[in-house]
Amino acid sequence: MYEVEMKVRASGDAVRSRLRDVGGSLSGVVFQEDTYYDAPHREFAETDEALRVRREADLGEDAPLGVDAVMDALDDGAFDARVTYKGPLVDDTSKTREEFETGVADGATMARVLESLGFAPAATVAKRRERWTLDGVTVTVDDVADVGAFVEVETETEESGVAAARERVADALRALDLDPDEQIRTSYLGLLLGDGEE
Repeated sequence: MYEVEMKVRASGDAVRSRLRDVGGSLSGVVFQEDTYYDAPHREFAETDEALRVRREADLGEDAPLGVDAVMDALDDGAFDARVTYKGPLVDDTSKTREEFETGVADGATMARVLESLGFAPAATVAKRRERWTLDGVTVTVDDVADVGAFVEVETETEESGVAAARERVADALRALDLDPDEQIRTSYLGLLLGDGEE
């Protein structure tokens, strides 16, 4: 499966208002804590791959705005966990990449497994994320700790559908009065670490 995504810096308030105007539907608000790992056998920064353990907690639709307002309010029992591998970017016009993800019963145990195999934690990205749906794509309004406010528009497709999916994503950005040409292809991890352009 391929994830086709475009991300831009944007004011959450303005995007929320526009989403309501164009028929977007809020489907949930979550807190995510993503710990990324370096591999012992190759440099993910050079191969453009990523391996992460994500801990996610449902905040409910009335959650306060801002990542700082929710970071310390959650206990470990509130989290579900997933492990994700992201392959290299496959084109120059979006953040399209092959992705494999699965749930794990205990994120802390999964982290210990990875560390025992020589994978070292590189950094942790924390964010408050609102998930919206609009015209068959997912729109997320993100507040990322120490990085800022962003909007991501994404969908999943088979390899043969990447071009059409990329155009649907770009159309959704335009519907939100955002410019696909202003997209940022650097990951939140890269932005946090100061890697790459913006």
